[in-house]
Amino acid sequence: MSGIRVVVADDEAMIRAGLRMLLDHQPDISVVGEAVDGFDAREVVRRTRPDVVLMDVRMPRCDGLQAAGHIVAESAAKVIILTTFDEDAAVARALRSGVSGFLLKVAPPEQLVQAVRTVAAGQALLDPAITLRVIASFAQAPGADPAAAERLAALTDREVDVLRLVARGLSNAEIAVRLFLGEATVKTYISRMLAKLGLRDRVQAAAFAYESGLVRPGVTDG
Repeated sequence: MSGIRVVVADDEAMIRAGLRMLLDHQPDISVVGEAVDGFDAREVVRRTRPDVVLMDVRMPRCDGLQAAGHIVAESAAKVIILTTFDEDAAVARALRSGVSGFLLKVAPPEQLVQAVRTVAAGQALLDPAITLRVIASFAQAPGADPAAAERLAALTDREVDVLRLVARGLSNAEIAVRLFLGEATVKTYISRMLAKLGLRDRVQAAAFAYESGLVRPGVTDG
């Protein structure tokens, strides 16, 4: 079966059915499995080997956050967490596990479809409407993580500039304009920055920027 293979994990049958109908209608996407909880999701992923998993947070037995961490560690599947506005604190725990993004359950259908394509293409879904708020929720502790702050020394000044703007939710095109660079150059800086810090994608980079103290919630760059 060609195209983007998706597993939908949600304990509500109507939501699973709606997501399947939406995604299967796309010419380049197919739903290859469904799961009713985190344990079921891990088994379905092992069996179907999807490209992307749409994972609800609140599910019985094993919630979506626990399952996401295992799936990222055990497979090549990318995980998108489906969340609501009142789940910031819980979803923040998933950032270090390597999830590829977050999407509000009330997001428009076209946004969900685009999210699946974005993540399947190897890009992180860094939506300022939710992801930066989630990142900020665990960055409220006083002081930066000393170990994370020390790792910043591995970056050049320009890589630090790029990391700061990634953490603010800017796209490559926006970073290019802000720093007077070409988009290809920005991509190169981001790749080097991720490699030096041992990070997987932009979501983890943004989380690291907050943890290290490079970016502080509520403080804008000059």
